Amino acid sequence: MRVLVIEDEVAIADAVVRGLEAEGFEARAVHDGLTGLDEARTGAYDLIVLDIMLPGMNGYKVCRTLREEEVWTPILMLTAKDGEYDEAEALDTGADDFLSKPFSFVVLVARLRALLRRRSDANLQPLEVEDLVLDPVSRTVRRGEADIPLSPREFALLEALMRHAGEVVSKLDLLERVWGEEFEGDPNVVEVYVGYLRRKIDRPFGRNDLQTLRGEGYRIGRPGASAA
Repeated sequence: MRVLVIEDEVAIADAVVRGLEAEGFEARAVHDGLTGLDEARTGAYDLIVLDIMLPGMNGYKVCRTLREEEVWTPILMLTAKDGEYDEAEALDTGADDFLSKPFSFVVLVARLRALLRRRSDANLQPLEVEDLVLDPVSRTVRRGEADIPLSPREFALLEALMRHAGEVVSKLDLLERVWGEEFEGDPNVVEVYVGYLRRKIDRPFGRNDLQTLRGEGYRIGRPGASAA
């Protein structure tokens, strides 16, 4: 399981990462809100540990933005000691749990494991478009019996399309959902990644499910279809 730690106090973040790795997790730390938001958007993580006081963008805004963008990765927010208002706002912005600083590492691990056990939200159910299946929990994709390895960005793009199966999704919408509102690169990166996806999910199987509608956007599945 991969854990993203968003914490500006480097010593704390490094200690948490080392401890999580000793417990069998794969962990990565970043130290500001904007970088954390960008990392979280990739969908490459199973859990997020998020501090409130962060440079660039505070933890509340990071959490709220992820939920508005339908990123449902469980979030454990680190709050101030005896900060009942912090705890209330953490939950109101979409966090799944909170832990007050200073915290016990043993309790942190227990809370994270509990969050993993609670991952039964409808948004985490497998998505299906005909014989193409995407599982947001195990982060796997398969076509029939064939497993299809995807990069984190390819996975996030395919998930965004499959959650709107049968609908046309604009390039701008995909840029915001997958690359983030602050993305300032070439918008044609969407076309590039759509090409990557086609070479993995369609062409080897003689399919043409992922379509480009010139001037409109992209669609996966037949018009009016929906992911099962």
